[in-house]
Amino acid sequence: MTKSEELFERAQELMPGGVNSPVRAFKSVGRNPFFVDSAKGAYIYDVDGNKYIDYVCSWGPGILGHAHPKVIETVKKVCEKGLTFGAPTEKEVVLAELIKKCVPSMEMMRLVSSGTEAVMSAVRVARGFTGRDKIIKFVGCYHGHSDGLLMKAGSGLLTGSIPNSAGVPKDYAKYTLLAEYNNEESVKQLMEQYGEDVACIVIEPVAANMGVVLPKKGFLEFLRDITTKYGALLIFDEVITGFRLSLGGAQEYYGIKPDLSTFGKIVGGGMPLAVYGGRKDIMSCVAPVGSVYQAGTLSGNPVAVSAGIETLKILMENKQIYSEIDKQTAKIENAYNSIGLQTQRVGSLMSVFFTDTKISNYNDVMTCDTTKFADYFNYMLKNGIYVAPSQFESMFVSMAHTDDIIDKTVDVIKRYKNN
Repeated sequence: MTKSEELFERAQELMPGGVNSPVRAFKSVGRNPFFVDSAKGAYIYDVDGNKYIDYVCSWGPGILGHAHPKVIETVKKVCEKGLTFGAPTEKEVVLAELIKKCVPSMEMMRLVSSGTEAVMSAVRVARGFTGRDKIIKFVGCYHGHSDGLLMKAGSGLLTGSIPNSAGVPKDYAKYTLLAEYNNEESVKQLMEQYGEDVACIVIEPVAANMGVVLPKKGFLEFLRDITTKYGALLIFDEVITGFRLSLGGAQEYYGIKPDLSTFGKIVGGGMPLAVYGGRKDIMSCVAPVGSVYQAGTLSGNPVAVSAGIETLKILMENKQIYSEIDKQTAKIENAYNSIGLQTQRVGSLMSVFFTDTKISNYNDVMTCDTTKFADYFNYMLKNGIYVAPSQFESMFVSMAHTDDIIDKTVDVIKRYKNN
């Protein structure tokens, strides 16, 4: 028995499925998970001494690669001063200033500890500001595990074939209206029927939790226009796309200004941190200034904030990182395409889809052959490459993925065709 197997046996007695987040259980790829010991740069090492090229990057935060020296050194110094105070620190102000400089739509913001918390809070603010109860989300888009956003969500819900979640009251769920990603007509119909009661439309500007699904030309512009028409707010969930597609996220990449945005993953530099914010008049509804309540003991803790500051500074000082990782990801994309696999990519965010159906929405994604994906996953892992253990998750490339690493990956991909 390997050490990972031993740990998994122990974990299953203590945690549901032996994990603290469902997709980590590797159930959809027909195997038990490995347990990580450490990571450095583009590599991850398990407790049995195996080494893998990592394209999960902790599900997105690792744009600089694992254990970047400057980030680690900064965190160490901050830890020596204390881990958390439950009181304001200068670093919170510094991080907020950096975020606003990168993302001008973030006129005012609030730091929290997770993407789930950020989106849940942004939706509450939208309801408080508009005085309306209903929201519109898109089938297959995942916005964290808060009750009102688990209707036909993506990520682990798709991986585990769970369309909704038990424990969500029907009377609560009725306030969430479902539209189809990339389908303007589905949104029009909902707005025509419920528009006066819709507080917001919340969307991943690039859907990245049912695999990477790109917005059709004009779709995000349409959402901006229709929310303005009906007096609803447009919320961009940039927990994944933020600071990954560009310094200004998807809203800079596509040239769309939402009313509210949420950021996570990269903004915390690998530590638990997220943020929601947007127009100052809207965010002024949040306590203690306004009547929308939200709080958190560890919100804006100095350790997470310092990791975020250092990460954003590195990205701001080295803007060429984005063009470089775009080129590296394109090489991998070309390798997949050369063996007949369908991909969708934007910048350093990519997915491989095991289907002949052209992907543009949830229904298209659900035509994927998950058995073939499982075979592919296990082939890649056997050959020293760790990709997400789900057809419905994304592939991330970091600045630590050097030419040699990319070349090795391309070679493994091309050999997969003859597997």
